[in-house]
Amino acid sequence: MVQHNNHSGKKRVAILIENYVEDSEFQVPYNAIKQAGIEIVVLGARMNETYKGKQGKLSKQADGTTSEAIASEFDAVIVPGGMAPDKMRRNPNTVRFVQEAMQQGKIVAAVCHGPQVLIEGDLLRGKQATGFLAIRKDMINAGANYIDEPLVVDGNLITSRQPGDLAIFTTAILSRLGYGGKDAALPNEKDTAAEWWKLADAWGGSTKGDIVKALNTSLAGERYSLEALENYIQKESEPQVNSVFQEMVGSKQRNIKILEARLDQLGEKPSLTANIANQYAKVKTALTGSDDIYQLRSALGDVQTGIGDIGALMAATTDPVSTTIFTQIHNDLRTYEQRLVDLYRAHSGAGVKPAKPTTGAAVSM
Repeated sequence: MVQHNNHSGKKRVAILIENYVEDSEFQVPYNAIKQAGIEIVVLGARMNETYKGKQGKLSKQADGTTSEAIASEFDAVIVPGGMAPDKMRRNPNTVRFVQEAMQQGKIVAAVCHGPQVLIEGDLLRGKQATGFLAIRKDMINAGANYIDEPLVVDGNLITSRQPGDLAIFTTAILSRLGYGGKDAALPNEKDTAAEWWKLADAWGGSTKGDIVKALNTSLAGERYSLEALENYIQKESEPQVNSVFQEMVGSKQRNIKILEARLDQLGEKPSLTANIANQYAKVKTALTGSDDIYQLRSALGDVQTGIGDIGALMAATTDPVSTTIFTQIHNDLRTYEQRLVDLYRAHSGAGVKPAKPTTGAAVSM
């Protein structure tokens, strides 16, 4: 139950929760605020429920509900992301609570999909804000000036985009709550050279081991793709397709150097899996067909697999440097996916052709 009438003068923060919240987006700010000695209250929609995180790491009971909570008794409200905000926005009491906090000048901080609650409350009109790329248009349509940066602060509104921004996002909240100074120094939120991953790790985000594993997973994917592309080039006779493959090879080579440099910065080396990924690709592509369309479709399939894999790494990693690398790889893959799709449609006719009926099968007219 939410305890009312806080007269102690101690800062008090509410963090919202729902099922399928992005685990790290709840855990990092929650742990940081608790470690800072600031009271934090977990607010859900229903009493007597244990809420589960999207990644299966979080299991948390709420301290109270948004229907009983009073915004004036809190100094800040945090809205984490994941699939939870789409559920939160359907609860009028949750939306009302956030609206009142905003109107009263309390700190309102939302990360990733968290701004969906702000959209529902019509709280983004005329505001500078950011959020997960997938809701960029929704935020713009709600009247926000969307800015693609790790942290955007507009008055009492604080927003960030994804798990990789969490340490910066949380630092911005803590500093505005008055936490910091010589006894508890935090980096400047605009310091791009700060080792933000260490703060995120201390607050329950990705460990160094998690980050290194993610970098090696990405490196293995890029090395596999590079070897596969070089094999596709040998079999592909269409100059236009080969030209795109060559561009992709250059992109993969750059990404590999960047990933290796990040591992080196962390004092680590590529893993065995990353080192032998090209050998696996060599064996697999040797067994593929040799016609031009087959090479094109194989390359497209590799790109689409890569988009899914790198997207998962972006969601799981709280190191902003590594997440920036993953984001760039993801953007490259999206660009090349569309170029390959356009080439495929141009060379095979628009659309996927249906399978031919088997001999003797009745064909309905």
